[in-house]
Order: sequence, then structure tokens, then C-alpha cells
Amino acid sequence: MSKKPTTTPATNNADAPIPDFEASLAELEGIVEKLEQGELSLEESLQQFERGVQLTRQCQTALTQAEQKVEILLRKSGGGTDEFEASPFETDDEDT
Repeated sequence: MSKKPTTTPATNNADAPIPDFEASLAELEGIVEKLEQGELSLEESLQQFERGVQLTRQCQTALTQAEQKVEILLRKSGGGTDEFEASPFETDDEDT
């Protein structure tokens, strides 16, 4: 009998978003829909809200890590010069 080694998919925390951004965002969207329907009890609503806060923090952490990686890659590709500059993301909502 040979044992399979148990490994975790992300052993290097610096390179892995925490956890999968898309899955966290999808779960967060589901929570928002549940809360908007207004059919949950107060206790369930508070639990869902708390989970939503956790997911929001996870998504923000993943986005921050991605932004840092992009900045590092841009600096490396620029040969040490600062020809790239970070700027805020523009959305369609700014037209209103």
C-alpha cells in the first residue's frame, strides 16, 4: 500500500490569492441576493452579513496582491525607469 502525499495547492502564500477570487466574489454576490430578498431571520441575516464582510476582505486582499504583482512586473519591464504610473480604475458609474 502506497500512501499519496497530501499537498495543499497553494503552499507559497506570497504567490496565491486568498482563496480563489472568483469563487469568493460569486459567494458574496449570492449573499447579497439573499439579504436583498429579505426572507432571512435577523440571526441568519447577521450571519450572512458577517460572512460577506469576510469575503469582502478576502477579495480586497487578492486584489491588493494582484496590484502589487502588476506593479512589480511593470517595473521589471521598464528597466528600472518609472515610465508606468498607477492610476485609479475608471468605471461607467462615473458618468452619473
